[in-house]
Amino acid sequence: MKIKLIILSAFLPFFASAQNNFTITGKIGNLNAPVKVHLDYTDNGPGHTDSATLVNGTFSFSGHADDISTARLSLDHTGEGKQMSVFKGNDNIYIYFANEHMTITSNDSLINAKVTGSKVYDEQQAYNKTIGGSIMEIDRIANGRFSSGTAEQQKDTNFIKPIDAWFRKKIKDRTAAQIQFAKDNPHSFYAIVALTESAGSKLNVAEVEPIYNSIDEKWRITGPGKDLAKRIKAAKEIGVGDPAPLFTLNNAEGKPISLADLKGKIVLIDFWASWCEPCRAESPNLKTQYQLYKDKGFEIISVSLDTDKKSWLKAINDDGLTWLQVSDLKGYRSEAVKSYGIGGVPSFFLVGRDGKIIANTDIQGAPLNAKLAELFKN
Repeated sequence: MKIKLIILSAFLPFFASAQNNFTITGKIGNLNAPVKVHLDYTDNGPGHTDSATLVNGTFSFSGHADDISTARLSLDHTGEGKQMSVFKGNDNIYIYFANEHMTITSNDSLINAKVTGSKVYDEQQAYNKTIGGSIMEIDRIANGRFSSGTAEQQKDTNFIKPIDAWFRKKIKDRTAAQIQFAKDNPHSFYAIVALTESAGSKLNVAEVEPIYNSIDEKWRITGPGKDLAKRIKAAKEIGVGDPAPLFTLNNAEGKPISLADLKGKIVLIDFWASWCEPCRAESPNLKTQYQLYKDKGFEIISVSLDTDKKSWLKAINDDGLTWLQVSDLKGYRSEAVKSYGIGGVPSFFLVGRDGKIIANTDIQGAPLNAKLAELFKN
């Protein structure tokens, strides 16, 4: 059954005209320095970042969006900096907006804030309600249930299992609802959002492409729409036996490192980020495999999706990673990331000596170890 949504075409001029800008003004209690609000947003181009110190609870941002923008607002209660406030993750909101005049009000926090003045945000709320809530909302409920337990309960698998089962079912149901939403609402920008999120890290071309092609062209030519098109293209072209797309990215010292220069070696391309816990959890195994085979022609090139250089370098140092580390600090906007159709991290591609893909996405942990043992058995 189709739901009734606000159609964004009514305000396309908001982001089509260079004369219009957006404003985000807010009032969060009576908070003052060192409390800050950090804004990161991406439209059809490079990412943008800004911050504002609260004065009697007030803050404001302004700028121009060439497209519908996806943004993260984080409230830094202690003045420790954006990365720490994002890492803690307890007062961040993720929103879409255009060249509109948005107002955010709350007595104490961003997650409890009321947002007004944005039709794009209003439709986002309607979309989230239809699909069963945002990832952040589901995550908060699950974490709340876990936190409600005693210290002993939190160590008890009988306490943890039902929470985990609830979380997994919610995500599964949400994914199904997103696919249905994209099918039922081709005139909505959020059909692109729904399809992108439901596709996950391993995109099913047969399912996703027909739905994508049915969505209005005006949404397919937005930044998110173009990104999804690139993921579909990559999923069709980057399979086992296909040539690995070449890229050149700088290492921490600014020296360009090219995948082409590694031809003749067995190469694991590791897409990761400092903020990705599953990525960091795989590091000890990668260290073991690297030590086993590096002298036999094995190389790892880790492509970071970080946007903050300090966080990237700290993670490399903290985890003791000694192989090739590269990044353009553009996150998911990186052309190298797009060329491989990366929808989530960690993602891995194992490349043979001839430059062709041997295995992809699922090749980590025990499957990776077994494959490397097979390749280097002689």
